[in-house]
This record gives sequence, C-alpha cells and structure tokens, in this order.
Amino acid sequence: MELSHNQSALVLEISDGGEISINVASGDHDGLTAAICTVLAEKLADVEFQQEIMMLIGAD
Repeated sequence: MELSHNQSALVLEISDGGEISINVASGDHDGLTAAICTVLAEKLADVEFQQEIMMLIGAD
C-alpha cells in the first residue's frame, strides 16, 4: 500500500501464538495523521485493552 503525504495507517498483525503487533505506516511521520496513529498504536499495545477488544469481537 502506498500512502500519500497526508495519510497514515495502523498495520495490525497477529502471530500464530495470538500475540498482536501494531505498526504505524505513514507518508509523513511528523504529521497529524501519524501522531494520531501512534497514540492509537500505543493504546492498542495495552494488554488489557487487547483483551477487551478480543472479548468484544468474540475472539476470546
């Protein structure tokens, strides 16, 4: 995926062991979209929040 200078994205990956990794891809790592994605990635990295999400989607 190619991002323009004003776009950013969260890239989520789950390992075979069920561990979730979160990365930020951005056309401008110093821009607002990258900053928002970085904050979201930090929140998603919280194990308790991950468990809450998995429960909400029925994947517990």
